[in-house]
Amino acid sequence: MAEFKEAPADAPLGVKFMTWVDNRFPATKMYKEHMSEYYAPKNFNFWYFFGSLAMLVLVIQIVTGIFLVMNYKPDAAVAFASVEYIMRDVPWGWLVRYMHSTGASAFFIVVYLHMFRGLIYGSYRKPRELVWIFGCMIFLCLMAEAFMGYLLPWGQMSYWGAQVIINLFAAVPFVGPDLAILIRGDYVVGDATLNRFFSFHVIAVPLVLLGLVVAHIIALHEVGSNNPDGIEIKAKKDANGIPLDGIPFHPYYSVHDLLGVGFFLMAFTAVLFFAPEGGGYFLEANNFIPADPLQTPPHIAPVWYFTPFYSMLRATTDVMTVVFSILVAGCIVITLLSGKVSSTTKTVTFLGGGLAIALLGGLKALLATLGMNSVLSLLAHTPVLNLLLGFDAKFWGVVVMGGAVVILFFLPWLDNSPVKSIRYRPSWHKYVYLVFVIYFVVLGYLGIQPPSTIGTIISQIGTLLYFGFFLLMPWWSQLGQFKPVPDRVTFSAH
Repeated sequence: MAEFKEAPADAPLGVKFMTWVDNRFPATKMYKEHMSEYYAPKNFNFWYFFGSLAMLVLVIQIVTGIFLVMNYKPDAAVAFASVEYIMRDVPWGWLVRYMHSTGASAFFIVVYLHMFRGLIYGSYRKPRELVWIFGCMIFLCLMAEAFMGYLLPWGQMSYWGAQVIINLFAAVPFVGPDLAILIRGDYVVGDATLNRFFSFHVIAVPLVLLGLVVAHIIALHEVGSNNPDGIEIKAKKDANGIPLDGIPFHPYYSVHDLLGVGFFLMAFTAVLFFAPEGGGYFLEANNFIPADPLQTPPHIAPVWYFTPFYSMLRATTDVMTVVFSILVAGCIVITLLSGKVSSTTKTVTFLGGGLAIALLGGLKALLATLGMNSVLSLLAHTPVLNLLLGFDAKFWGVVVMGGAVVILFFLPWLDNSPVKSIRYRPSWHKYVYLVFVIYFVVLGYLGIQPPSTIGTIISQIGTLLYFGFFLLMPWWSQLGQFKPVPDRVTFSAH
């Protein structure tokens, strides 16, 4: 049992109260560990605003969500009408609803920029692998939360978007149809689906999300924050054990982050009051029409933050499967010949398993393309091959879409660069990241547009570039002339 501390008899009432609390709960200890005595690098730049902004948007979503639930009815017969009631009759209901819908898009904008900062500065590298993995798990939770919340307004795009995405699960071999029924709760998207999604969106996923956010912050504060130079500030400390290049997070960065909060709130409120629908990207026009199971919209597309991955799904054809299989095989060969086998053992193992399946899936498409049906028929008589060759392009599209997210988890073991930060990498590395970002944005745009031949070709190129960026990283990340990394962080007052 810990020894109780006693406040001086003449101490102020506030001091006595905090002493009483500290004897029963480590409030002051936690404040010191995570705020006033948590030393962060002194060279943070504007890229480091987005972590705190993500926390801010999370709070906005939770608070506005609570007020929306007070008036929303998760019933297929009245869900759309309850949203209209919130918008028209509930005092300031329109503002709360638009804050929530705009906040969803703002959340993904902030998270994408936060992840990009980690990518360019190597924040996923040792010893922060677990910080990155927790972050990727948060990203997955956000996608699930956004998808389930998108159905709740029960508009045309909500209904048919959910119908399309849930049907993708039916492509999973053996358990697909049953899995789709389990998610829907019925044979079609209906009242049971709405109730399930409501319960997950309001209770289950937010609890997991909050737990992951706490784990993410604890893991970060355990190993310390990265910085634009990629230098570990804990390596050089003064006589008191304080990092020479570190400053207390509070008050320096807590006040510093207020600058980012101010700019964010100006942009957020500008969109909120002048363009809450975001030109149709944040809220589609079809979602202001009640869901009608008998009338399919002319073009169904998910919300913008899902569209890069949706483009990859649509780009996966039989021929694309062959090309993708060759890409995976080539990536493994290049990795093995790069002389870095020891540092990429786990990567090669992961890619090797995917290669076996991908090649078999590509084999079927190749044989069908070449008209070699007799060979295909012969292979189909082999039980194991028949099992794998039976997968169609729809299944491989789901694999590619899911793999585009899952591959992010392996990033700490894919990067073989001798330095962390892009500042000290060869100049041409910046163009590699630039091409990656441009094509990711292009994929997002194409995912919103109706399918077209040229759009499919561009999406296929973008998909290959996306996976090539990661799968070839063990090779290209170690190429070029690297700049010397300084012993201390580079910093100039501003």
